[in-house]
Amino acid sequence: MANQDLMEKIVSLAKRRGFIYPSAEIYGGFRSTYDYGPLGVAMLRNVKNAWWHEMVERRRDVVGLDASILSTPKIWEASGHLENFTDPLVDCRKCKERWRADHIDGVCPNCGSTDLTPARAFNMMFKTHAGPVESDASVAYLRPETAQGMFINFANVLTTSRKKPPFGIAQVGKSFRNEITPGNFVFRTREFEQMEMEFFVPPDQATQWFEYWYNERFAWYRKYGIPESMLRLRHHEKEELSHYSAGTVDIEFDFPWGFGELEGIANRTDFDLKAHQSGSGEKLEYFDQTTNSRYVPYVIEPAAGATRAMMAFLIASYDEEELEGETRVVLRLHPNIAPVQVAILPLMRKPQLSELAESIFDRLSGTFLCDYDDTQSIGKRYRRQDEVGTPVCLTVDFDSLEDNQVTLRSRDSMEQIRVPIDGLVEAVETIFAAFSR
Repeated sequence: MANQDLMEKIVSLAKRRGFIYPSAEIYGGFRSTYDYGPLGVAMLRNVKNAWWHEMVERRRDVVGLDASILSTPKIWEASGHLENFTDPLVDCRKCKERWRADHIDGVCPNCGSTDLTPARAFNMMFKTHAGPVESDASVAYLRPETAQGMFINFANVLTTSRKKPPFGIAQVGKSFRNEITPGNFVFRTREFEQMEMEFFVPPDQATQWFEYWYNERFAWYRKYGIPESMLRLRHHEKEELSHYSAGTVDIEFDFPWGFGELEGIANRTDFDLKAHQSGSGEKLEYFDQTTNSRYVPYVIEPAAGATRAMMAFLIASYDEEELEGETRVVLRLHPNIAPVQVAILPLMRKPQLSELAESIFDRLSGTFLCDYDDTQSIGKRYRRQDEVGTPVCLTVDFDSLEDNQVTLRSRDSMEQIRVPIDGLVEAVETIFAAFSR
């Protein structure tokens, strides 16, 4: 399948099936903003939950945080964002379009002109005002990343959680960047969700933890169904490292336009804590009682985009196959990522079938993400569930009224088995286990 063709099919499916809609579409849209529909919000929540489960719930050395989106300029002055969080901006004198200078190689992508203005620094932070009067004293910023909220709360978390390095603070939340040229669907937008963790370590352990985390994060994408052939680790060259970084590795995914960053893992040294220590006048250090010494921890940061990850899972799972002269579209999503895990389908819209099917929905919905669908033929309903990635379809037929069994159909193999209603949870979990191998 041609790369551009695949991208068009993903975007079409996303809107048609209720994953992602263009925002404000009835008003002509608003550039590079998207709304997540019923299936999209479920899938995005599953991606974030899978990350949170792996990074926080399963670990004894990581705790969670939810920091404020609005923030004082003092934070961004100390972190260097007010001065350094910029992209080079150029204008095309012919068609008046604006571009990132480092993305266009001196030629306007819109009209082909080389008559461009000199590059100038453009700060990507969104500025606003807090309070009833707009003045310099009321300036506030929407955070361009979630990381700084974890750095400024380092001492609070250290005290209240009674953790000691090495330990991490994790956060999932919205960030905002006034991108010059957003694009590629939800890959680069001005409003997006991040999944970040700051792992605070003794300075002499930074290198080993850096290697540990980029391998752990690579394995997470594999665990949830992205083939290794579509992933790669890219170590930043010395000249492209951020000013605070002693080492950065990107986990990249093979998008239809080529490899692009899914997640960055950086050894940020002690830059951030020292910057906020200097800016605030508050000590942000750890006292090691075993050595009777104080130090400012180094930080290892795995920073992933939740919306980018969801997009990668959609692309990696998309498949087409010929079946009885027709094309079957399938999203081969991991059961923990799929927006619907079990679809409950009464064979016909008859009261006796509906009553039993509804009772099964009530029984399973406490354990699985369930959908109930009794419209159109059973074959068309199977195809609809295949297209949105539902791993298991459960059909209630007239025999079910007599033998208390239902038919389970596996999305990938399309095999069907009869299962007693009393054993449904175990049967579905068995099928899910096969997907996970």
